Amino acid sequence: MRILLLLSLCLSAAPRVPWTTSRVVGSPEPPSRYKTELAFPNLKLDQPTVITIAPGGDRFYVGTNDGKIVSFPNQRNVAQAELFLDTNVNLPAAAGNAKRVVHGLAFHPGYGKNGHVYAFITEPWPRPKRTRIARFTRDSANPLRARPGSEQVVLEFPSDGHNGGSLKFGPDGYLYIGTGDAFGQNDPMHTGQFLGDLLASILRIDVDGTHSVKGYRIPPDNPFLKTVGASPEIWAFGFRQPWKISFDRKTGQLWAGDVGQDLWESIYRVQRGGNYGWSVAEGPQVFRKDRPMGPGPILKPAAAHSHAEARSITGGYVYRGTRLPELDGAYIYGDWETGKIWGLRHDGEKATWHQELDDTELDIVDFAEAQDGELYIMTHHEGRLHRLARRENAVDTSKGFPRLLSQTGLFASTKDHRPAAGVYGYEVNAALWSDGADKSRFVAIPGEGKIEIVNHNRWNFPTGTVFVKTFELGGRRLETRLLTLQPSASTREQWAGYVYVWNDEQTDAELIGKESLEKTYTLANGNKQTWQFPSRTDCMICHNEKAGFALGLNTWQFNRGGQLKEFASSGFFAKPLPAKLVALPDPHDAGQPLDARARAYLHSNCAHCHQSGAGGNADIRLLFPERLDTTQTINVHPSHGDMESVGAKLIVPGDPAKSVLYLRTATRKDGKMPHIGTLRPDTKAVELLRDWILSLK
Repeated sequence: MRILLLLSLCLSAAPRVPWTTSRVVGSPEPPSRYKTELAFPNLKLDQPTVITIAPGGDRFYVGTNDGKIVSFPNQRNVAQAELFLDTNVNLPAAAGNAKRVVHGLAFHPGYGKNGHVYAFITEPWPRPKRTRIARFTRDSANPLRARPGSEQVVLEFPSDGHNGGSLKFGPDGYLYIGTGDAFGQNDPMHTGQFLGDLLASILRIDVDGTHSVKGYRIPPDNPFLKTVGASPEIWAFGFRQPWKISFDRKTGQLWAGDVGQDLWESIYRVQRGGNYGWSVAEGPQVFRKDRPMGPGPILKPAAAHSHAEARSITGGYVYRGTRLPELDGAYIYGDWETGKIWGLRHDGEKATWHQELDDTELDIVDFAEAQDGELYIMTHHEGRLHRLARRENAVDTSKGFPRLLSQTGLFASTKDHRPAAGVYGYEVNAALWSDGADKSRFVAIPGEGKIEIVNHNRWNFPTGTVFVKTFELGGRRLETRLLTLQPSASTREQWAGYVYVWNDEQTDAELIGKESLEKTYTLANGNKQTWQFPSRTDCMICHNEKAGFALGLNTWQFNRGGQLKEFASSGFFAKPLPAKLVALPDPHDAGQPLDARARAYLHSNCAHCHQSGAGGNADIRLLFPERLDTTQTINVHPSHGDMESVGAKLIVPGDPAKSVLYLRTATRKDGKMPHIGTLRPDTKAVELLRDWILSLK
């Protein structure tokens, strides 16, 4: 604290000193062989969720988060998608503002003749939420539109949470449907290994067949057709959240990406009758070994990624195009939260080749396969389509990247933790909880670079900027984290996070690799505490695009005392400060209103994910300026489990014990929030949120 105050005084008394000693340049990793580029530079979609093509044509069809289906031709200069169908027109007036979500889309192999298209829809009204597989028919008068009144329900079942969300017609002409376990954390209904419902499975039905009761026929070779008590639609089971399935157009092999919970994201080569483990297993690890198992041995994933490198897998396709012939036969897939893209070859027994193709900032929601076999990558929040391209003439900066903190040019004396000239200390109004650690924060902006204030919650920084945060427990430095904006070999600059672990002598710190690390320390008082060092992926989960990357350097956080105006007077900003300046209250300042303190805590600890478009898969909004009635938390049914509190809602005014938001904050076990970065609950914050919920009317 004394250092920060001295730096602040120096800053207010003297002009800004340029930072000229930076050696934080490039990346510690060699450049990837591939990059992503915009496939349709003029096209922007509105929160797309699924993309596919119709047989015999070269037109893409896209389902969206608001229940619409749009289409556009596969032409590079296309600038606008046309409405194909709005599925919401069939919702009753009592549904109010509720919207359907289209998660899956598949055109009948005979679409050219019968005009049938099938949609995987989340049905919001009436509760409980349901998954519906519905058939629509093309408008005979306008082949680029479907008739809303043609909707026929094929299949429907309760599903509120992990809904799955993929439809594909197989080479056998049958419709395959990926469903999730439909609930929250830990598969509370034990449906993963249960064959008596349609959940946590890949289903296979004959939509052209007839049945005395159902709107489809069960194929006669389905594996559980004669199993007593089993749903005969099931083709394979034991999935948690199969997010996108596909068939290899050459071999017919079925692939699936399955989103994990605790540690693993998995890719499966799906077999007839296969048991893929959930929730006895999660990918390669045992999850709940005491639970009853379904029939057959648990099959291992073709590939699995720990949460050190992936967080929400998105299944892709086997590449059969010609533009990148070296990738022929490789299954290409990605990750929603980290933006990483991989290629995998598998001989049916083991992976014969597995490689990260690119590390991007894309929120990859789906892949598309065109008629010619070329693949496209679709993002959700920016609504763009990208494609892989070879990275030509990339410069390898990895050998020169500093492996020691003392080599970064950030400190005049690393041992004394004294920053270099031009590196300035700062403080924030509402700090992120970090297991009780004290933190020192610095910002280093190269040369005469300027900050652009976009809005209260987002500032833009010049290339080469580095944010520095050192964590201490009991006077012992544990780690220093860097967040830096660097040029990339692609067309975009990229933020990246790095962790340096301090040595026992407290003289320097060493860069760790991509994965997370845990160490247990004996503190000065004799107590032991385990500390978790985040992976590079962990860093970017919180420091995401929608949150503005720099969580502590925005007007809400930085407007503390005279700090913001001091930085402005020293020439850090490209333009004068706006007339209206906002500030978060300190959550632990008892002199501030209780509501403001609680909302400030949620803003700094939760809202980087839980705001519109930021990646949190519970649709809540916790930014400080959001009105409470628009946060989508009050008396709202939780989409990821009730934390074993029957009848719980996200927030029940006056009842913390029935408020999932409170229960998640109070635990460090399954379902904890924040879900990464801490091993201990913030007891002061738990008390704060409890008092706040009790005060709500």
